[in-house]
Amino acid sequence: MTKELGVGIIGCGNISTTYFKLSPLFKGIKVLACADINPAAAETRASEYGVKAQTIEELLANPEIDIVVNLTIPDAHFPVSKMILEAGKHVYSEKPLVLSLEQGEQLRGIATANNLKVGCAPDTFLGGAHQLARDYIDQGKIGRVTSGTCHVLSPGMEMWHPNPDFFFLPGGGPILDLGPYYIANLINLIGPVKRVAALTSMASPTRTITSEPRKGEVIPVETPTNIHALLEFQNGATITLSASWDVWSHNHANMELYGTEGSLFVPDPNFFGGTVSASGRDKDIQPLETWDHPFSVPNQEHKQGMMANYRTAGLADMALAILDGRDARCSLERALHGVDVMVSILQSGEEGRFIELTTTCTQPAALGIEEARALLR
Repeated sequence: MTKELGVGIIGCGNISTTYFKLSPLFKGIKVLACADINPAAAETRASEYGVKAQTIEELLANPEIDIVVNLTIPDAHFPVSKMILEAGKHVYSEKPLVLSLEQGEQLRGIATANNLKVGCAPDTFLGGAHQLARDYIDQGKIGRVTSGTCHVLSPGMEMWHPNPDFFFLPGGGPILDLGPYYIANLINLIGPVKRVAALTSMASPTRTITSEPRKGEVIPVETPTNIHALLEFQNGATITLSASWDVWSHNHANMELYGTEGSLFVPDPNFFGGTVSASGRDKDIQPLETWDHPFSVPNQEHKQGMMANYRTAGLADMALAILDGRDARCSLERALHGVDVMVSILQSGEEGRFIELTTTCTQPAALGIEEARALLR
């Protein structure tokens, strides 16, 4: 039987329910305890999911906990992850890993010195749809990827989130909040980025919350909400990435990649499933034949209908990577390169010039059908 690593969760807000609900699907991990700066939030989650509610200090001292999942707000990711590492625990963070390269390098230094591992969401690129796209590219079906487009555009977060303030403060915005899904998938599909350029703006200095329970409250906007970026990859591909919370409606596809022999149409990287389509030089766009990938199987009811959701796959892969002595797919190096891409996009928007990246990484190992099955109980 595969050994399990004990998991603790710090941060018991909205996203924590996903980890509590889905972690039992996977080998190698077992959630044992949770903590929050608000003890009542931890008590609520503990009673809902049958784990132990602890203070943050108690959780970090708990000898049964091997990995701590950091689900705090983005501005707290660095200090909380640093605290976890200093307590001698591996850390798996929600995205973004940190808000600057300097913070990421500090985490790397502490982890290396203490033989600890750092992992980071998103893990949606492990989904069956995106791994099908990866397999199609790896087989050379569209030739060499030369260019592409990505669009993640909406009116914003204040229409559905109960406490949307942090989305519009430094550390938030559509690039740091939604960009990780797109950038992680681009790294998965075509590799690391060489340099970026961007134009950034915001439609309004304030937002009015229209969700409950704070409907009508006005909050400040202190980070760009409209970003149009150009990414040059180390393999020579050039990709445009548009991320905005100032768009009411559009007809853009989420992700399209163009190669020397054809084109590939990839579904929303925010989700695990969806239809992948492609054409060759004949320009005839057709959906790819579906494959029996376990992370394509719809398993949750959403307003759009049944959808595939296997979040925590990245956490499980990290745990098994620690046990097996291999590279985790949602590794520190890839997450930190993603941070470099995102903060460089914002820097370019401020300074009006191309920004050369100072980090790089390898593509993660593909997660085929058998590799995905090996993660599931």
